[in-house]
Amino acid sequence: MRLRVEADLRYWLPGPSDVLLAIEAAPTEEQTLLDDGLVVNALGPLTTVPGDDGIGRRTWLRADGEFVANYRGTFEVEREVDQLARLAVTPRHELPAAVIPYLWPSRFCQSDLFVSFVEREFRGLEGGALIAAMASWIGSHIDYTIGSSHGRTSAVDTFVARQGVCRDYAHVMAAFTRAAGIPARLVSAYAWKLEPQDFHAVVDVWLDGRWRLVDASGLAPTEGLVRIAVGRDATDISFMTVFGSAEFVAQDVRVTRLEEDASPSCGATRPDAADEKAAPSSAAPAQ
Repeated sequence: MRLRVEADLRYWLPGPSDVLLAIEAAPTEEQTLLDDGLVVNALGPLTTVPGDDGIGRRTWLRADGEFVANYRGTFEVEREVDQLARLAVTPRHELPAAVIPYLWPSRFCQSDLFVSFVEREFRGLEGGALIAAMASWIGSHIDYTIGSSHGRTSAVDTFVARQGVCRDYAHVMAAFTRAAGIPARLVSAYAWKLEPQDFHAVVDVWLDGRWRLVDASGLAPTEGLVRIAVGRDATDISFMTVFGSAEFVAQDVRVTRLEEDASPSCGATRPDAADEKAAPSSAAPAQ
């Protein structure tokens, strides 16, 4: 399917601050970039750096006062819906080097604290069947409640409170998966059919030799997700990190499906960000 993604951010920075922005969707094997463009108001040139695992890129900039960022992109997404129950676990000794770190606990995914629970609750299950059961348990035991968590809420906090938003569902899913000895990483994404529309957080699970998208919240179909960034937890996939302070003014995210034979409407290929200049400390997907 052909998806058009749009993001408009507006913040107020009370003083000069470094900003690390991650809102440009990532060209991958499953999502082909047709066109995109990022325009921001910055104090100087923009500097781009690769995202984790070579997925996407981040943009460094310096801003002061009113900060505005506008991103537009069109992608052809070709992703089959995985039948999780049929997928096998990759033996750990066959894991690629880049996948191994996603077996371990991280700041917001304290997987070592869930080992006993996972062994008891999901006894007898393995592979994709285990992952499907975990996602189902999370979806039925955690209430989606806007405003119930904050930037320091961890998987343990969400497990105890039994409520959260998309980043919290993703943290618990990643923690459960790693507790079972299966690699899992967080993914920030644009999501078709997500209501209300916003940046979305889901999980990649390494099964049968590659990453498979899993959305324990059930808020959006995985075939309509457009990956932006990946990482250990919400710290790594934040759409905006401000090294200073920032006040939220307005934010709008939109994902629409285009007719397959329609021409991309953006009209520009991805520019070199270093040439662009329209002259909360960390913001994770809010859904």
